[in-house]
Parts: sequence; structure tokens; C-alpha cells
Amino acid sequence: MKTSSYGESSEFDKSENASGLTSEQYRRKMQRRKQVQEQRLAQASSEKGLIIVNTGNGKGKTTAALGMVLRSLGHGYRVAIVQFIKGAWEPAEKAAFAPWTEPTNGETPQLEFHAMGEGFTWETQDRERDISKAEAAWEKALEFIRNPEFRLVLLDEVNVALKLGYLNVEQVLARLAEKPTLSHVILTGRGAPKALIEQADLVTEMTLVKHPLREQNVKAQPGIEY
Repeated sequence: MKTSSYGESSEFDKSENASGLTSEQYRRKMQRRKQVQEQRLAQASSEKGLIIVNTGNGKGKTTAALGMVLRSLGHGYRVAIVQFIKGAWEPAEKAAFAPWTEPTNGETPQLEFHAMGEGFTWETQDRERDISKAEAAWEKALEFIRNPEFRLVLLDEVNVALKLGYLNVEQVLARLAEKPTLSHVILTGRGAPKALIEQADLVTEMTLVKHPLREQNVKAQPGIEY
């Protein structure tokens, strides 16, 4: 499994199994790895806001994005979440993040959470209404994307809206290019358009290997799927 250059690099995955090395061989191997990592860190001197895409058919796209949301909140940054498809549900995530969405002592909430979809497209069965909801969600998202007070903006399932043609890819890319320099935007959902992938700074594709619904007819469960 390939990960960030700051973790276990893929180039080391191709090397011999460390379990067959002597103590001295293992020590030298780790020294070489440490040198490579230190060189990479030394070269990584710039800072910029990222366009991040989580796509693919595998599970975990939104979950991974919410991990970044949690990190940003922990740093004290303001964050916004706009859900494009799953709004018909009352997500458990919304309840979990409630302490950050509710103002205290008259202060501005650290997290804005807007579930603006009406559920999966096969449930709504109304394309024009789906387009209208997606456009409204995008307008709401633009308020946060353009606002430098928000360090991170999560557009949950927006890739699905792009794939289905509810939103214009070129227009979305043009607006993303206008975001503040240090602000990050995460776009989740399967079927991310090629143009979005090309413009993004960080792209992760979740690969489906096994799924309990497909292989075992196990239904969606609280805490796992929602």
C-alpha cells in the first residue's frame, strides 16, 4: 500500500523483507531510510492551501476527510462542511461534531455544518430537483471557499454531483482557483472527473477489495456506514 512520502515510502516496499535481515543489516537499512526521509523533509520548505480529492469505489472517502476536519479543529482552525448528497440522513457525524457547531459565550462557532442534499439519486428520482439542490449547496460552499477565515472546507459527495452533471466541472475548477492561498478544500465522492484530478494537489483513490453488503448481504450499520 502506497502512502505519503512522510510515512512508509513505496520504494521501500519493493526491498527485501526486513524480517530476514540480521540486526546489523536492519540497522543499516533503517539508517538509509532515515537519510531519505530527512532529505525529503529538508526539501519540503513551501506551504500552500491544497485541493484534496478522495475518490474511488472503496469505502472511507468521507471518513478520511473527517479525520482532516478533526485535525483542523484541534489546531483551532475554522472549518466548514457542505454535504451534497447525504443530506436526507441525519448523520452521526453531525452529532459528533456538535460541540464545535454550537456557539458558546456568544463566540462564532468553529465549525459550520450544512447537509443540503436529499439523499441518494436513486431515492430522489427527480433530476431537476437534484440539480437545484446541488447548485444551492455549491453556492453555500462558495461562501466558505472564498472566506479566508475558513482554513478547511469539506465538500462531501460533490464528486458525485460533478459526475452526474449537476454541476459544471469547469465552473467549479475556476472557483476553486480563487480560494485563499492557505485554505484547503476537500472534495469527496466516487467518479471524480479527470479535470479535477489533474488540478488537485492530493488525490487518493479508495479501492474496493471486499464489502460485507456485496459478499455477505450485511446491511449498513451505525458507526460503520453512518
